[in-house]
Amino acid sequence: MEREIKLLISPNTIEEAITVIRSNVNYIDCKNPNEGSLGANFPWIISEMKKLIPPNSSQLLSATIGDFPYLPGSASLAALGAAVSGADIIKVGLKGPKNEKEGIDLMEKVVKTIKEYNPEILVVAAGYADQKRINTSPHFLDIPIIASKAGCDIAMLDTYIKDGTCLFDFLNEKKLITFVNKARKLNLQVALAGNLRKNHLDKIKSIEPDIIGIRTAVCEGYDRNRGQIKSELIEEFKNELYK
Repeated sequence: MEREIKLLISPNTIEEAITVIRSNVNYIDCKNPNEGSLGANFPWIISEMKKLIPPNSSQLLSATIGDFPYLPGSASLAALGAAVSGADIIKVGLKGPKNEKEGIDLMEKVVKTIKEYNPEILVVAAGYADQKRINTSPHFLDIPIIASKAGCDIAMLDTYIKDGTCLFDFLNEKKLITFVNKARKLNLQVALAGNLRKNHLDKIKSIEPDIIGIRTAVCEGYDRNRGQIKSELIEEFKNELYK
């Protein structure tokens, strides 16, 4: 039986968040694209987005805290700020840790901080499919190991440089299936992102991640920085994903 893939959409503003929540997607991902691939938004924006989600809704709010250098203390404080602001899921971009050991060290500190505050909050370790272009950050197949050993809940892949390229420009289906299988063996959920579009959905369905994350695909003009998220583009994407 085909796995149902959950959809995460990343609003930047309150107006965009209202559109995403009304579109009834699984995850509302508070992000600031002007600060990078996993750019952090402000605490008051996270709080306002949380208030918009109906109390009886199954929708969850995630928050990105940045494409992080190897600074475990700073990452832990940023993660706690997102948690206090209302995030149900916290995503950390592993830009600076240059290997598995440093990645585990950073994520362990984040997990300890978050789980002591609220054990129900999920923690995501996010790596980059285009890791070779940035000369830092762990290899993509190290991400599930880092996530598992640190006590994270979700292993994720995104792209770091947002220049119109996408996840599949750097990793083919076979490599992504290897990533998914490795994460599942370690009892992790799997999230994929990186300029994913409707024409990628057949490949994505064959890979079977738990979650896919998008922004560009549902923005006016496919412009993640200047385009507004539009409800009709969300519906078009959902119709293709769930047909």
